[in-house]
Amino acid sequence: MNKGLGKFFTKKILKLITLLVALCIITFALMELSPIDPVTAYVGASTKVSAEQRALIAEHWGLNQPALVRFWSWFKSIISGDWGTSMIYRRPVLEVIGQKFLSSIWLMGISWMLSGVIGFVLGIISGAKEGKLIDKIIRGYCYILMSTPTFWLGILFIMVFSVSLGWFPVALSVPIGVVSSQVSLVERIQHIILPALTLSVISISSMCMYTREKVLEIMKSDYILFAKARGEKTSKIVLNHVLKNVSLPAITLQFLSFSELFGGTIFVEQVFSYPGLGQATVSAGLKGDLPLLMGIAIISLVFVYSGNIIADLLYRVVDPRIREGREL
Repeated sequence: MNKGLGKFFTKKILKLITLLVALCIITFALMELSPIDPVTAYVGASTKVSAEQRALIAEHWGLNQPALVRFWSWFKSIISGDWGTSMIYRRPVLEVIGQKFLSSIWLMGISWMLSGVIGFVLGIISGAKEGKLIDKIIRGYCYILMSTPTFWLGILFIMVFSVSLGWFPVALSVPIGVVSSQVSLVERIQHIILPALTLSVISISSMCMYTREKVLEIMKSDYILFAKARGEKTSKIVLNHVLKNVSLPAITLQFLSFSELFGGTIFVEQVFSYPGLGQATVSAGLKGDLPLLMGIAIISLVFVYSGNIIADLLYRVVDPRIREGREL
């Protein structure tokens, strides 16, 4: 068991290192090919900045050096623990990421829990009631939301719940003009409800449809048909047989959805002007803030990869056959 886990983690760590190096190279290359001029983005549209001043700014940020020299300098720096300074926020990259990630983790965490629980329950109900009205309603809901853009749904929610009904704030994570330390818990919850709801509603459909398909497979198995022949009720069959067999693939799918969760967060934070990691990613890309963008790329990869590792570990814990008969 310990030897197997050791081999498992060694392979995962080596794969993570390989992915990180490849990601850094690809991200840097794409930024180099981008038409965005970091110096112009840094000074803005001001015409008062002379060519000499632009050259000094480029020298200060190391933008006057060849691409390979800049990449190698950044790579050595990040290995030593120095992630550089953000050109947008004028602060260390790790400090900016830590602050933004703390805001986003609440949004992603709430959405992840809601989408997982609600999607799983709806999938169980839809699969157990195949062909009935409730099944058609749930499937219709899923099909519609699967083709609905996240940003469009966010705008719709703002129009209905913020502008028309006035139930929730339009944007931001705290009230305007209020110091963050003075914001109450109720106010923070009011600001996070709509973004979290937008992010979770879209994700519910994939979990629901996946769970439904697994339930249908199980309901057509021989031991379920035998249980029905003995006169067991559908509710008892679901509780005693279906839940146990569906939970494992559902848990795996939920942890594997970290990439979709992070991608959806970028759109949601843009729509709601939510000051999280997703909004910082867009700003860094549009303004050529290479140190910040590279740092966010690394953090996002580690975040998504962690979800995959947790899913694999849960497989090993829940299903002993994986530990004994299959090498991860």
